[in-house]
Amino acid sequence: MVEITTIQLPKTVVSELKKVKKYPRQSYSELISEMVDTFKQAKKNSQYDEFLHSIQQRKMKELWDNKEDEAWEKA
Repeated sequence: MVEITTIQLPKTVVSELKKVKKYPRQSYSELISEMVDTFKQAKKNSQYDEFLHSIQQRKMKELWDNKEDEAWEKA
């Protein structure tokens, strides 16, 4: 059996939720579940992007901060 709770939301939030429903009879539970899934996916993608960025920073530092390039600049 599914347990159900009651949450209190400001009317402005309920109004905004109504605006983003896919169809008029979509339940708030379904809508909020979809929003949570979307948020989780976005968060996962953001963490992946940050991970790639940190790797790229290290590699770029390795490529640009080396003695060989400095020697060629003075040649």
